[in-house]
Amino acid sequence: MRDPNVFDGKCPTRVVLDRVGDKWAVLILLLLASEPLRFNELRRRIDGISQKMLSQTLKSLERDGLVGRKAFATVPVTVEYSITELGRTLYSAVDSLRLWAETHLADVVAAQQRYDGTEGLSQAA
Repeated sequence: MRDPNVFDGKCPTRVVLDRVGDKWAVLILLLLASEPLRFNELRRRIDGISQKMLSQTLKSLERDGLVGRKAFATVPVTVEYSITELGRTLYSAVDSLRLWAETHLADVVAAQQRYDGTEGLSQAA
């Protein structure tokens, strides 16, 4: 296998970056880092995620080895998700992004407002 080159469109690292850059994947990893959770608990805690999107994202994270799934023999079957050791290695980077976003939110909003204000003027000219 050749050395990874993230700028090459065929490089498998793109798949990993797509997963890491997905907002739903990030939110799921952030929640599972503190405790294992069941599907419906994840859905309740992540505002705006659909059942279908949560299911798809969990399957992708499980396939990538970032999340583990444990089924319990109950009626109906209870399924619990947890972060894996590999997922924990990613968690610190993801949590750093969360902290950056929280710290710089006001700066980003101010920049957007400045841009939107000047963008409207330049388009009118």
